[in-house]
Amino acid sequence: MKILIAEDDFTSRGILTAILKKWGFDPVVTENGGAAWDALQRPDAPRLVLLDWNMPGMDGLEVCRRLRERDSRNPPYVILLTARGEKGDLVQGLEAGANDYVAKPYDNEELQARIRVGQRMLDMQSHLLEAQDALEHQATHDFLTGIFNRRAILDRLAQEISRAKRENTSLSIGMCDIDHFKNINDAYGHQAGDEALVIFTRCLQSRLRDYDSLGRYGGEEFFVIAPGSVGHSGESLYERLRAEVAEAEIPTKAGMVSLTVSIGVAPGTGQSTVDALIAAADAALYQAKAEGRNRVVYASR
Repeated sequence: MKILIAEDDFTSRGILTAILKKWGFDPVVTENGGAAWDALQRPDAPRLVLLDWNMPGMDGLEVCRRLRERDSRNPPYVILLTARGEKGDLVQGLEAGANDYVAKPYDNEELQARIRVGQRMLDMQSHLLEAQDALEHQATHDFLTGIFNRRAILDRLAQEISRAKRENTSLSIGMCDIDHFKNINDAYGHQAGDEALVIFTRCLQSRLRDYDSLGRYGGEEFFVIAPGSVGHSGESLYERLRAEVAEAEIPTKAGMVSLTVSIGVAPGTGQSTVDALIAAADAALYQAKAEGRNRVVYASR
């Protein structure tokens, strides 16, 4: 584990470096607060920091304050090292943002113990963030296919409309419905149906661009948001999606399954609303089904 040392005294800096190496750490050594602050801006910055309070230029307290002012989900753990021993100094250091405080001259065993506490706190912080990220993912993604769920894809649509208004651009949405999907569940079973939904999703993703969005609207209905895709470019995109699905042979445990998809497309701008775009795409989708399915229909036509 990397530990940042910020200590202006040459002898103290050398002793700290040697001790940390002996304990199995990888010290990153700086001579003042300014250099420490610069080191903490790097992507691979150490997450545990030993800061001397009194340093020329930027002192340890100022480094602490700057760290706490940053909007960081995973801030470093800071231990202040200082000869100041008054209770008021301790309070001042902790209020500035330090996590712990070790008085000089420090006992090596005490310092090691406090560093181990810092390690445990950082590990706990990382585990909590991982759990939070997992919960956020579950709240916004469909459990079967792994793509956006209905709420998340509609939120994304609202964001894309706002961006189109801000940048004076356009977008389109495609409502995609698998044709006769109930027949697959009836003929092969619901497990095969689930497998088909997953592979269908992958078929769509393989033809979408990095900045397009895909979500499961409900059941066998899926929702595509394609920024900037109107006119000929939009027609090409949705036709590629339809063709990719129609040409795919989808393996399931119950056997190979063939699918087709009907797509209703609605163009939009920054003046559009979520409800109006969905209504237009939905109407186009019903028209695609009425005309024989396995086709793309555009609301603007």
